[in-house]
Amino acid sequence: MKILVITQEISRQSPVLGFFHGWLAAFSKRFESITAVCLKKGDYDLPANVSVFSLGKEDGRSRLKYVWNFFRLIIGKRSDYDAVFVHMNAEYVLLGFLIWRILGKKIVTWYNHTLGGVKPRMAFLLADRVCHTSPFAFSAGRQKSVRMPAGVDTDVFKPAAIARDTRSILYVGRLSPLKKVDLLVRACEELHAKGVGFKLNIYGEAPVRDKTYTESLVKIAEPLLSAGKARFYGSVPNSKTPEIYSANLICVNLTPKGNYDKTVPESMACGAIPLVSSRAFSEIVPEKFFFKEDDVSDLSRRLAEIFTMPISELDRNRQIMRARVVENESLSVLSLRLKDLFGSLWTTKR
Repeated sequence: MKILVITQEISRQSPVLGFFHGWLAAFSKRFESITAVCLKKGDYDLPANVSVFSLGKEDGRSRLKYVWNFFRLIIGKRSDYDAVFVHMNAEYVLLGFLIWRILGKKIVTWYNHTLGGVKPRMAFLLADRVCHTSPFAFSAGRQKSVRMPAGVDTDVFKPAAIARDTRSILYVGRLSPLKKVDLLVRACEELHAKGVGFKLNIYGEAPVRDKTYTESLVKIAEPLLSAGKARFYGSVPNSKTPEIYSANLICVNLTPKGNYDKTVPESMACGAIPLVSSRAFSEIVPEKFFFKEDDVSDLSRRLAEIFTMPISELDRNRQIMRARVVENESLSVLSLRLKDLFGSLWTTKR
């Protein structure tokens, strides 16, 4: 089967969507060919059966030009694909639906946010299947919903041969109010006040709209920065994160209940101990590594508990959690599930 894949960005260097490059490489082993259309393209190196086309954002083109290029590609390349996979952008389903229906192309969309609106609802109605990873996603629980693995490349995300700082606390992701990084900083300040030794490593940047949040975050963290117990590193490409996860003991995720942040299974696959509040991770994260959502003191207490765990217990949990990711959340499992999903739709069509 030949598929059309539509996504926001294709670039190995993207700090947010760099993982999708790996997805395309894995999908190329399951499908005859892939026509990949993105809003913006950067550095990529994909198999010969993957063709990449950009709508032109990297050249600063207008929105009208994006739309023109979109229709030009989905019509012009119509003989190069049998079905469509739209990743996270409901707008493309709305734009392309009529043409794809006329052409007889099945549509699968991927939507994993916990919040939604009119556009996603409409896209869910028009698509043949809607994929999600979180059981609490806005797209979950519908007749067309299909729960999928998170798609972690466990051949890449694995413990690296580097020393792990046994007193380190890690955050990887956007610096925005939704991610609640300020709660982590305050929890670390409680540890600092009790004389606990640690190093907080924060990787990520803020979208333009959240620059003031970052400024306030740095201000809150000033006591830790002055004491040498915290550092802001900025954003890093997704390809660099396996080494970062492997160098840190604890990886904290503070997103709200229901969210299924991909950094959690990625960090687990690299041997970092996850500390989370979202109950979406209940199937892969042991209860001892949950803290009460928005509770700074409980987060601080959980961090301190992990620091006191015997090495043997930490190692045992690492092995268990990596095995869960490999078995349930790996990219190899996702690519096979996606192939089977499209195959079932193709059989129905025929």
